[in-house]
This record gives sequence, structure tokens and C-alpha cells, in this order.
Amino acid sequence: MQPLVSMPAAATTPVEGGTAPAAAIAANRFGAAFAALRRRAPALRQEDAPARRARLEKLSSWLQAHRSDIQAALHADFRKPAAETDLTEIWTSLVELKHTMGHLKRWMAPRRVPASLALLGTRSWVQVEPKGVVLIIAPWNYPFYLAVGPLISAIAAGNAVVIKPAEQTPATSALLRQLCEELFRPDEVLLLEGGKETATELLRLPWDHIFFTGSPEVGKIVMRAAAEHLSGLTLELGGKNPAVVDETANLRDAAEKIVWGKFLNNGQTCVAPDYLLVQESVQPALLAELTAAIQRAYNPAGAGIQQSESLARVVNQHHFARLAGLLEDAQTRGATVAAGGTVDATQYYIEPTLLTNVPAGARVLEEEIFGPLLPVLTFQHLNETTAYINARPKPLAQYVFTTNAENRRYLLESVSAGGAGVNETVLHFAHPELPTGGVGNSGLGKAHGHSGFLAFSNEKGVLRQRVGFTGIKAMYPPYTGKVQRLIELLVKYL
Repeated sequence: MQPLVSMPAAATTPVEGGTAPAAAIAANRFGAAFAALRRRAPALRQEDAPARRARLEKLSSWLQAHRSDIQAALHADFRKPAAETDLTEIWTSLVELKHTMGHLKRWMAPRRVPASLALLGTRSWVQVEPKGVVLIIAPWNYPFYLAVGPLISAIAAGNAVVIKPAEQTPATSALLRQLCEELFRPDEVLLLEGGKETATELLRLPWDHIFFTGSPEVGKIVMRAAAEHLSGLTLELGGKNPAVVDETANLRDAAEKIVWGKFLNNGQTCVAPDYLLVQESVQPALLAELTAAIQRAYNPAGAGIQQSESLARVVNQHHFARLAGLLEDAQTRGATVAAGGTVDATQYYIEPTLLTNVPAGARVLEEEIFGPLLPVLTFQHLNETTAYINARPKPLAQYVFTTNAENRRYLLESVSAGGAGVNETVLHFAHPELPTGGVGNSGLGKAHGHSGFLAFSNEKGVLRQRVGFTGIKAMYPPYTGKVQRLIELLVKYL
């Protein structure tokens, strides 16, 4: 995404949710569509739970009716296996829909809160309201689910929505456009395709909230754009997610789960394990189990992993060249290929690869990999792992493989990460009751389930007082000695 330029000062005009630079909107090539969404937003704000649920039910029916189309689109974009599309794009979306529809009425209801002693006689509650007009910028690695998931939350919260899908996955983008056009009015949910120029132009508009999924580098650009209008912001980013395997772990179980989580979507998963920290005493045995698990998953008949229909491909030539460069750099610096290592530029194919003896400074240890390369590092004492992890930017996910409760507690409490899995990888991301999102370099804000609903909502605190009465009227000015003494009592006891 291209860097954004500073917006010039412009006259303002009242709009839903505050004031917006009218001249800048009018000059923007998406200004007319944005203005239409703004006009529609007040009506969406007033809709009740059944009306919002009806939209979500239509979306659920569409997904189920177009399952084969979704599979075909993802296969066309980067040869994603149909089973993985079912599991990571369709099922996850349907789980989010079912959970949201089942809880929406309760989420929307005002939530009573008790009065403090100083405010006895008042009634207070929290009521949620939509933020207004929101922008969802979806990534290419899970181009369907990571567009539809935030859309579910935004609709549930009562917003008007624009989706900017990833240009790297054109077949999926076209299908998402079909979805939006068939199910929604263009002033309620609008999909706008395009590349960097489209994203840059959209980010110049005064959104009430921006939900971005992508890299930390582009996330910084989005954050600067949001700051121009003080827009709300959710950043779902990435990072180098560690997986720690100690000597008490069940190695076969750990290997199978690491292989699944790492090479799912050919490693192009923001919460995939990025590197392993393995206790030195069990490293040889774990490497053997990892190698065997790769063969069971992707070469069960012995025809070769490249022939497997269960392994997706790298999304395009640019990312293939980047990953091939990471592998070459590691080998040049002395790393050992313990398994895999084959590349084929004609198919954007990189074999699931395990790397050992990777020296400090290798790019594969410095950059988020986002592909089927897995460095395996060793440690002797557990505190070495936390020192290594905490010396780097906070990860999006942390994985712990151990049967020792004290080790588990130590690792979870000593490392800051967006989310975590114990004796599992990736699966926490699919749990609708768990908030997902990063911390620091790996993201800002949370998504999924109630957390996603709240991301697109404003929680308005309301206090109602009896007419003609207030508990602190005796402390109104003028601040006489008597009033001052009452305030001192309030401060001391209430």
C-alpha cells in the first residue's frame, strides 16, 4: 500500500456521527458512495435484533448454497484444497454466524449497572450503538473468511459497510462482490475492488471505524490514515509466533499439531507457528516425528509431496520469490535443511521445510515467514525461551507443548502475546467465545463473537436521575466551608 499524504484543510459539514471534511469527500472518487452510506446509516442504527438477524440469516444461506463456488474460487487463486476451504473459510464463517445470531438479542440489550453509594437513587445502564460507516480491508491469505468474519460483526452491530478485498486473490474478490450485490443494498454493504490506489483513496475518507487485517508495515499506514480523522481502529496483524516444546511433551502429538498448524494454507496463516524452540534433549526425536508427520499428511501414497492435493501453493510470484530468498539466505549462512527444501518456480511450490542450525541474523529468524519454512531452535533451560521471545516484538500467537503444569503456567505468564494455545496450534482462532487479536506490533483491538460486535459498536454509558433531585446538590457552588467539609467526607468515605 502506498504511503498516504497529509490531507489538506477543508470546510466541514455535519454528517451522521460528527463532522467530516465535505470538500475532501466530494473530491474523492468514492465520495458519492461514501455519502450514500452516511445517509443510510441512521436507518440501520434504528433496526432491531430481528432485522439484523435476518441479514445474517441470508448471508448464512448464501454461504451454504455457494459452497462449491467458494471452493472453486480459492482453488483458482492459489490451489487451496477444497477440504481446507471448507474448514478455514466456510465452516469458520458459519460458526461465527451461528454464534452471533444466537447471542445478538442479548448483546444489543441495555446492560444494567449498579449505583455506587454516592449515587444512590440513580439508575444506570450501558447501551450499545453502531459506530456508523465502517471500512473492512481484507487480506489475501484467507480472503473469504477474513472479509466475511468482520462483515458479520459489523452487520450485527448495525453499521453500513465497505469491504476492500485483496487484489492478490481476484477469483475470491469477484465472488465476494457477487455476494454483496445479491444480498445487500449498495448503501448498506458495498464491495470495492482494486489495488493500492483504491486502498489509499478509501483511507482518505472519514470512517467511523476501520478494520484492517494484514502486515504490521501496512498497519502503520492504516493507523496514520485513521489518525487523520480520529477513526476507530482494529488492526489484525501478524508476527513471529513461537512454539515451545519442552522435554515433557508428547512428541508425536506435538509434531502432528505443529505440522497441521504450520503448513495449513501452505504456511500462509497469521497465527501459524513461525519458529520452534525445542528442549535440546528431545530435538532429534521431535525432528523425526515432524518429518514423519509431514509425510503422513502430504505424501501418504509415496507419490511425492508436490503431487499432493492437500497442500496449497504460494499465492503469487512475489511471495514465492520472497520465500525462496529466505530459504537461500538461511542455507548460505550455514543452516541445515532437515526435511524438505525443494522449490519449483513454475508452480509457486515450496516443499514443507524444516531448518536447523539457523544462525542469528538469518532473515528467516528476523522476518515473518508466512510460508512453509520452519526454523527449529534449541534451548536447555526454560527461561532461555522467554528471554528469546521477549527480546522481540510481541507475537500474535504463542504455543506451548508440555505436560508440566508449572512449565505451562510459567510460559503463559511470562510472555505477552495476542492469544495462545496449549498442546494445540491455530485452533483458538476459531473459537467464537475467545477474543482474537494482537498486542503491540501484532495488532490492536479484538475480534470474533462478542468482541467483534463490540469492536464495531460504541458502548454508551447512561445515568438517569430523578427530576428535581441529585445526591450531590449539596456540593454545588458556591464552595463554602460547609460544602468543602461535605466534599472531604465524600472523598474520604465514598
